Amino acid sequence: MPKPMPSANETAATWLGSAGLRPTRQRLALAELLVGDGQHRHVTAESLFEAARSAGATVSLATVYNTLRAFCDAGLLQEVGVDGSKSHFDTNTRDHPHFYWEDEGRLTDAPSDQLVITRLPRAPDGAEIAAVDVVIRLRRT
Repeated sequence: MPKPMPSANETAATWLGSAGLRPTRQRLALAELLVGDGQHRHVTAESLFEAARSAGATVSLATVYNTLRAFCDAGLLQEVGVDGSKSHFDTNTRDHPHFYWEDEGRLTDAPSDQLVITRLPRAPDGAEIAAVDVVIRLRRT
């Protein structure tokens, strides 16, 4: 007999536990929206706040920002900088490129297997390359 799928709450609690984060009510509510269905997603603090409100969760926008920061610090989310005005957060923390749809302000995954980086510039003396972020900006024609 196949194992039943875990509930969104169980998935969220396991996700938080994997990083050693205490599953507070607010963290669980936001984690359920982020990973409860087992799918990866890209959010902004504002879009997650709106989703939380629509789901009936009582969290402030400041709590959403603080929780996203805690999730990033714990390694559960990857922050993707697109422009200086708004950060996007990705539940897929593996290195991979992104498409940024300028007309929609939306971030999606780009196919990793199609990206080839053959050479990077040398880091300046006294520095090392910590990461390479690839965001490909798209505009509909």
